Amino acid sequence: MIIWLTGLSGAGKSTIAQGLAQSMQAEGSLPLMIDGDGLREELCKDLGFSDADRMENIRRAGAIALMAARSGITCICSLISPLRRERDAVRALCAERGILFYEVHISTPLEVCEQRDPKGLYKKARGGLIPKFTGIDSPYEAPLTPELMIPTERLSVEESIALLQGKISEWMDTKNKKLS
Repeated sequence: MIIWLTGLSGAGKSTIAQGLAQSMQAEGSLPLMIDGDGLREELCKDLGFSDADRMENIRRAGAIALMAARSGITCICSLISPLRRERDAVRALCAERGILFYEVHISTPLEVCEQRDPKGLYKKARGGLIPKFTGIDSPYEAPLTPELMIPTERLSVEESIALLQGKISEWMDTKNKKLS
């Protein structure tokens, strides 16, 4: 299973992913977390932020997640992944390979993300120091039909994680009913 969290920088993707992973570990599962920042520090150091590089970054994340999911590991991917076509390409590969793919939109509005700005990136982008910053001068295409939307401007971190955990339980129940 791949749980793909998408949203703007500062939306809460990584925080929710980490909370979900900790909860899963406490229950005896060992999920693989693929985080956008970590991915760029390790596997994607060679990529910049051009459209082609962003596409390749998402392709690599999807490839890692697919390999792990085929081995029975639940993957929690937290990446901005700004373009629908790239997320849909990962979804299509999952469907071809019989891997469950759940897109979770961390739907925090841009204004809230800018207020949070934990890394100071929006301030730099607004000041012209970071060109092609997603949500400012580079597009973010929200999912059209995500399996779940989490509005972190209205929910606490704990409520967001609980909402996601509840939805995962529903997804697993549905999967198990189909198998029996």
